[in-house]
Amino acid sequence: MKLLDALVEQRIAAAAARGEFDDLPGAGQPQDLDDDLMVPEEVRVANRILKNAGFVPPAVEHLRALSELRRELAAVSDCALRGQLQAKMLALGMALESLRGGPLVVPREYCRRVAERLSERASGGEAPAAEAQ
Repeated sequence: MKLLDALVEQRIAAAAARGEFDDLPGAGQPQDLDDDLMVPEEVRVANRILKNAGFVPPAVEHLRALSELRRELAAVSDCALRGQLQAKMLALGMALESLRGGPLVVPREYCRRVAERLSERASGGEAPAAEAQ
């Protein structure tokens, strides 16, 4: 493996000496390497590959959705709609905690059902007892 590493380093140095990296975007500027310090080392490379391909980790999507729901909640005065937004926030928070590997690991389908049930109650309609399984 060290031979391969040495060969790669040698080819990179030769390409840099020929100026092949001079016109790359961000050339001469420091790179931001601190963006994934909170990500476990064993998944950093995979996350970076996915990020470069345009994919976003589910946890980031959940955080963005939670932020959007908070903005919506701040602008809403209707009690039923506020309850629906809060139910969505609860379900997203539970899903996010599950992704983080926290103490609470709840299946996604269960989170969806809890959010629906809370939305029904917030809008004034109780779920039938037969559905409460």
